[in-house]
Amino acid sequence: MAGRDIEFNLLTDRLAPAGVRDVRALAGGASSLTYAGSIGARRVVVKVAPPGVAPVRNRDVLRQARVLRALAPTAVAVPEVVWEDPGDPPEVPPLFVMSFVEGTSLEPLFDRGDGREPAAVVAERLRAAARALAVLHRLDPGALGLAAEPLVSPGVEVDRWCRPLETVDAALVPGWAAVAAALRAGEPPALAPALVHGDFRLGNLLADGPDVTAVVDWEIWSVGDPRTDLGWFLVNADAATYRRATAYTGLLPGPDDLAAAYARALGRDVPDLAWFQALACFKSAATWSLIVKHNRRAAEPDPALEEMAATLPHLLERARHFLDRR
Repeated sequence: MAGRDIEFNLLTDRLAPAGVRDVRALAGGASSLTYAGSIGARRVVVKVAPPGVAPVRNRDVLRQARVLRALAPTAVAVPEVVWEDPGDPPEVPPLFVMSFVEGTSLEPLFDRGDGREPAAVVAERLRAAARALAVLHRLDPGALGLAAEPLVSPGVEVDRWCRPLETVDAALVPGWAAVAAALRAGEPPALAPALVHGDFRLGNLLADGPDVTAVVDWEIWSVGDPRTDLGWFLVNADAATYRRATAYTGLLPGPDDLAAAYARALGRDVPDLAWFQALACFKSAATWSLIVKHNRRAAEPDPALEEMAATLPHLLERARHFLDRR
């Protein structure tokens, strides 16, 4: 505990030049550490890379700040970056300060016992999210100053999620290699590159009633095929994905409704969407298998996380289902 107290004191000292006061830890932040604070009467949020490791990939908080700055003058609602400090990693991790955005967040088809928002409001929020995603994807990455970013193709996305699957017990994810092979064999031609959030779902948006107030959690953004985002958004808005009984089951617009709302806002049709829904199910199986693996190694495994182990074969079956639809 003393060590954490010393780290916290160092953090408050580092934030003092920006005028940040009343710093306190916030829950969440698997890739980075998150704190709340204030600058005068203004509430702010602080994102800090984890100390002791290189701030790369999803831990690169200054890369997150970069995309937020790029989006600031656009119609995409994001927090405002207020201040940055590169630190001296890995011992002194980089951090940035951003504005606090009012709003609530929920994952309606995953979070059990969460019915605080009326179903009609959440339904409209999902449609608003689909339109917000189209607004993001209409932007030209070059015009945002992101032309030098490496282009992530659909095939590269498949490879990315194979890597964690290679590290888990094969019994958790039976037949995953065959699904990967089917994805590679059916890879569609890429669309014009867009800015891809990487984890666009309702749980990573803040909202006031039906209205989206901010798109947050940009840890894995890239430039690539926009359907990567859309497929992920749709499978997270599909009750058949996780098959969890929640307060909103059967009361929200389905994937076809949301895909149509996205296409209308985008102004064009979206081909080969089933392949990207299959990719999203494959990605979910990879992500959750890694979470289950680490949870099983914990001194006190979380039963709620272990419960997801039974869902992993189903996620791969859903991937096959979407590939068969093509």
